[in-house]
Amino acid sequence: MSFSEFTKDDFRIIDEAYASLLEIARRRCRNEEEIDCVQKSFEFANQAHKNVRRRSGEPYILHPIEVAKIVVSEIGLGYKSICAALLHDVVEDTGYTVDDIRSLFGDKIASLVDGLTKIKTVLDNEDRKGATASTESLQAENFKRILLTLNDDIRVVLIKLADRLHNCRTIEFMPEHKRDKILSETMYIFIPLAHRLGLYGVKSEMENIWLKYKEPEDYRDITERISRNIATRDKDIDDFIAPIDKALSEAGFRFTIKKRIKTPYSIWYKMHTKHVPFEQIFDLYAVRIVFDPEANSQQSEKSQAYLIFSLITNLYSENFSRRRDWISRPKNNGYEALHCTLMSHAGVWIEVQIRSRRMDDIAEKGIAAHWAYKNDGYISENDSEVDNWLGQIQEILLSNDVSALELLDIIHKDLVSTEIVVFTPKGDQKSIINGATALDFAYMIHTHIGNSAIAAKVNMKLVPLSCVLKSGDQVEIITAANAAPKMEWLQFLQTRTAKSKVMEYFRGDKDRIARQGRKIFEERVRMLGHKNSDRLLGRFMDYCQLKDVDEFYFRIGLGVLDQEQFQTIIDEDKMSTGGKRKYVLDSDHADNISYKIAECCNPIPGEPLIGFFIDEHTIMVHKKSCPVAERLASRYGNRMVVPQWSAFDREYPVQISLKGIDRVGLLNEISGFISKTLGINMRKLHLSTEGGVFEGFIELLVKDKRILTRMGEGLKKIDGIQDVVRTDI
Repeated sequence: MSFSEFTKDDFRIIDEAYASLLEIARRRCRNEEEIDCVQKSFEFANQAHKNVRRRSGEPYILHPIEVAKIVVSEIGLGYKSICAALLHDVVEDTGYTVDDIRSLFGDKIASLVDGLTKIKTVLDNEDRKGATASTESLQAENFKRILLTLNDDIRVVLIKLADRLHNCRTIEFMPEHKRDKILSETMYIFIPLAHRLGLYGVKSEMENIWLKYKEPEDYRDITERISRNIATRDKDIDDFIAPIDKALSEAGFRFTIKKRIKTPYSIWYKMHTKHVPFEQIFDLYAVRIVFDPEANSQQSEKSQAYLIFSLITNLYSENFSRRRDWISRPKNNGYEALHCTLMSHAGVWIEVQIRSRRMDDIAEKGIAAHWAYKNDGYISENDSEVDNWLGQIQEILLSNDVSALELLDIIHKDLVSTEIVVFTPKGDQKSIINGATALDFAYMIHTHIGNSAIAAKVNMKLVPLSCVLKSGDQVEIITAANAAPKMEWLQFLQTRTAKSKVMEYFRGDKDRIARQGRKIFEERVRMLGHKNSDRLLGRFMDYCQLKDVDEFYFRIGLGVLDQEQFQTIIDEDKMSTGGKRKYVLDSDHADNISYKIAECCNPIPGEPLIGFFIDEHTIMVHKKSCPVAERLASRYGNRMVVPQWSAFDREYPVQISLKGIDRVGLLNEISGFISKTLGINMRKLHLSTEGGVFEGFIELLVKDKRILTRMGEGLKKIDGIQDVVRTDI
C-alpha cells in the first residue's frame, strides 16, 4: 500500500465502481433499509481508505468494491455480506476496531468483519515472520484459521474466496516470489475449497489465472488454439443445437440453451494427466440445457430431466462411457446434473449438460444457493451430503490431536477426494472416500465392529483389512470376540474417523506407550546426529501443537510421527528464504548454495522455476506447475525461493512419448531427425508395433525448452507420427 492525494480522476473511478456495485446490489437487497446499510458501509470504508493506493497505483477502495461485486453477483450472498466485503480491510489497515464496526453496523456484520480480519492478520504476518517463524507451517496455520470460521459463519469463507479471487485478478502487480506463494496457496487450498462449496465459476477463473502465470507459454498456446477452434466450429455447434431446440419446444419445455468450451486450465490438466495432445481432447465443446420444471406436471423435476435426455439421445448417437448421472446421485458439494456426450452430424463429440433452473443456480453459486433453496422450503435428497461434510470438517477442527500441518493434509485430501459407493452384505449402499480400506469401512459402520475386526470379505473373497475398496464392492467384516485394534493399523487407515477411534482405544495403555515413545524419540534423534535437549523437544512440541509431553510421547509410541517428519522438524529452522536475494542455478555455488533438479518434474532451461531449501545450503528446484511444488509451497512458504536459469552449457534429461502408424524406414527417419538435424543426444529409444500401430518413448538430453519445442514440431511433420507428448521419466 502507498499514500498519495486522490485526483479528480480517482474520485470519478471510485464513483463509477460503486454505482456499478449498487446497481447489482439493488437486485439482491429486499428493501431500502438494506440499500441504506450498503451505502453507509461504502461511505465509511471510502473515508477510512481515503488517499490509500494498491500496488497497481489505483485507489485501495476499489478492491473492497470489487470483492463486494463478486460476493453478490458470483456467489449470490445478501446485503450483510456485501457490507462485510466493503468493510473487510478497515479494521486491519486503519485505526478502527471491530467494536466501532459493531456500534455502527450491528453484531452480525461486525462478526463477519472480525472473522475476515483474523484470516488477513495471519496471511500478512506470515511474510513478516521470515526466518524467526516457528517450526509450524504458517500457511497450514492460516488454513486452519480459515476453516475455523466454518464453526461461526460460512459466509466468512465465501467472502474470503471472493477476496482471494480479486487478488488473483490483480496478481500481475505482485513481486514474483509473493505471486508464486499466493498462486500455490490458491491451488492447494482455495481452488479445492471453492470446488467443494460448489463455486465452479470462482474455481475455474482461479485455475486459469494459475495457469497463466505458472505456465505462461502453455496458456498462450492453448488460448490461441481455442480461438482458432471456435472460429471454425461455431457454426457446427449451432447446427447441433437447432434440432435439440426444436424437439424440446415441441415437447412443451421452457428452457434455455448455452454454448460453452472447456477452460484453458481444464484442457492443460487433461493434456498433462492423460498425456494426450490438444487435438485428442474430444469433449472440447459443451452445450448446457437449463429447463424450468413444469409445476403442474405429474412428472418430478428428475423425471423431466430424464425425458429431455431421452429426446436428445433420439437425435444423436451417445458415447455411453461418458455418461455421468449426478441427478440420481449428486456430488457431495451439492452439484446435480445429467451429462452425456453426443456425436454431432459434423463428426465432433459434444458434451450436453442437463439441469433444472434450481440445479443451475446451485452449480453456479454453490452452497449459498443450496441454503437459499433449503430456506425457501425446497428439500433436496442431497441436503444431507453438504451438511454432513460441514459437520465432518467441524469435528476435525475441534479435535485436540490434530496439528495444523496434519489438518492441512487431511482437509486437502478430503477436498480433492472422490467418493465411491460400496455395499453391505444386506445390499445397503454406503459412500466412502476413494482409497479407503476394508477397516475404514468397518469403523464407518460402528466402532465396535472396527475394534473387533480380524479380516474382511470383498465380493465373497477373503481379504486382509488393509484391502483397498473399489466402487461397487460388497463388503463383509469378519469379527472375533477376543480381537482388539493393532497399532500398525494406523499405517494404512485412510479416514480420520477410523484413525481417531484406534488412537482412542490405546489411551487406556497411554503410560506404557508413552514410555516406549520416549525411547523411540531419543533413539531417532541420536541416529539423525543430534543431542536430545529441551530446545529440540520444544521444536517437536511446537510442530505437533501439543503442550503435554506425555501426549507427545504417546503419539510417537503409536507411530503417528514417522521418520520423514522427524527430519523435516529438525531441518525446519535452518530453512529461511533470505529475503529478496537472487538465486541463480550453477552460478559457481556462490554463497555456498547448491541446487538439485527435482526428479518428480525434471525442469529444463526455459521453464518457470520454484525452489525450496531442503537443508541449510541446498535448494531443490521444481517446475512452477509441479504438484509436489504446490504442496510444498502451501505448507512451507518460508522455505520458498524463485531461482533463475543461468547461461550455462549443460544438458537435461527429458522423455518424449510417440504414437502413430508404422511404416518401413520410420525409425531411421526419427533417429536421423533428432541426432543429425537437431544434434540432440539420445539416451534410450524404445518403440513397439502391434497391428500396424506403433508406440513408445525416447529419452534425450536437451539444453533448453526451445530445442524441445522445435523437436516436437519437427517430429509431428514426419509421415506416420500422430502424437508427440512429453511424459515423466
